[in-house]
Amino acid sequence: MPICFDPTDAHWRVAPLPAFSPHQKDWLTRGGSLTAHLRTLGAVAVHVTREAVALPWADEYRALAIAPRAPVWVREVVLSVDGVPFVAAHSIAPVAASTGVWQAMRRLRTRPLAELLYSDSSVARSALVSRRLTARHPLFRLAAREIEGVDERRAHALVARRSVFERHRAPLMVTECMLPALWAHLAARSEARTAEPQRQIPREHGRPLEHTAARSHQVAHGGRDGTRVL
Repeated sequence: MPICFDPTDAHWRVAPLPAFSPHQKDWLTRGGSLTAHLRTLGAVAVHVTREAVALPWADEYRALAIAPRAPVWVREVVLSVDGVPFVAAHSIAPVAASTGVWQAMRRLRTRPLAELLYSDSSVARSALVSRRLTARHPLFRLAAREIEGVDERRAHALVARRSVFERHRAPLMVTECMLPALWAHLAARSEARTAEPQRQIPREHGRPLEHTAARSHQVAHGGRDGTRVL
């Protein structure tokens, strides 16, 4: 399904930066619901930190095709796994859309946004784009509140992704900053798996085992992703 909105700019790009770690490249480009992916790591809780009418950030209004000072409805949450903050998320929609097409966004409370985005077949999604955050970006400052001792020298640890969802030509953009605790958790899991004794898995004679992935990477062409992924 074609989408009219493009979240890319000079900093937000479809291809993750080469310097990103394998885990970062993986999670910044994962399709499907981010909440569902986090649930594979533990119990997920949603903590709402802000819901209000505000102005879009400097790198947001073009992606929504609105004026720089056009008001938007803002929803900011922290996604925790087993009580540890793993993601800080910032979602916006034009105020008119937040009382119309996307009005359910205002009634989510502590339910994840994924319940709204993946329950309607009329919702389309743009390509996922990502970037490294600097301390001057407002999302960095939001994320820093959830991490002890974060300063500009540790900005390299903060990476984020975003995409635009469209329903009946009305946009809703979701921006997610992955926190250092997520990368630490994934690294620990990888180390634990490496330390486990390797089991011999029988192969069917003459045929290699098929690789089964729990996710799919969709590469967008023309600035959009035709699949509904998060």
